[in-house]
Amino acid sequence: MFITIIVLVLAAGIIGASFYFYNVAIARADKSFLNGNPDLEVGASAENPYERNDQWWEAQPFEEWSMESEDGLRLHAYYLEASQPSDITVIIAHGYSGHAALMTNFAQMYSEKLGYNVLLPDARGHGRSGGRYIGFGWPERRDYVGWIRKVIEKNGGQSQLILHGVSMGGATVMMTSGESLPRQVKAIIEDCGYTSAKKQLAYQLKRMYKLPSFPLLQTTSLVTKWRAGYSFSEASALEQVKKSKTPILFIHGDTDLFVPTAMVNELYEQGPEQKELLIIPGAGHGLARHIDPETYDRAVIGFIKKYVH
Repeated sequence: MFITIIVLVLAAGIIGASFYFYNVAIARADKSFLNGNPDLEVGASAENPYERNDQWWEAQPFEEWSMESEDGLRLHAYYLEASQPSDITVIIAHGYSGHAALMTNFAQMYSEKLGYNVLLPDARGHGRSGGRYIGFGWPERRDYVGWIRKVIEKNGGQSQLILHGVSMGGATVMMTSGESLPRQVKAIIEDCGYTSAKKQLAYQLKRMYKLPSFPLLQTTSLVTKWRAGYSFSEASALEQVKKSKTPILFIHGDTDLFVPTAMVNELYEQGPEQKELLIIPGAGHGLARHIDPETYDRAVIGFIKKYVH
């Protein structure tokens, strides 16, 4: 009897902890647990001319786009048409707990330096898009296929598209790369994305909470499958890039402690035949362009020019 009670208490504790971590990490909610995380600190104190420019964002004539996802969510995006007619559009994917406007510096680069159209979606569960959970890129991959089709519908079959994502956005565009994409998708830029939700969450459980992944990761994954429709094992950027036929530029900072730099090496090794790797020395998570904007932009533009005409 005593052993049975102990087992029941442990089981209840694990179930309770699983729902707690689902609500903290997966459910659409305040993510203040990330505040003060040293792994996300800005690593350079010098003023950076490429940092987010709110005045630029407010001055742009964005069109408000919306789309219904395959599972019935109303999704939102901002579309900025090029100042001169262009068949080239970049779709920019933001990171975990973010929203489209946080990608201002990337949008400005593509709009002003390259003269491209820019589409900035709010991922499901973020910004002005619907959804009660975060998919770590897995359900979002199908949303991005929808946005790709919407761009082609607007701009025609001669369209050329680029996907560019940072952090969870990087994982999202990699997961999208493994889908059957229209021929108009020419290149993908992924910046500091993770190999899989399972490995990333296991890493953070150990780093942030000093907890082993078993059994909590598995039980939280079951809750996520029930509440959000996907499991952590499904959400694998690594498995998707193995199937990709689209050229990918992989970017990471060599001092990234939030998504360990080792992940990008594994992704690059398993990536498509046409690929490049850029490691930015001294860059923490999501800070590659902040630390070395000249090298970053030169690599991105040079990569794109190989595949977009």
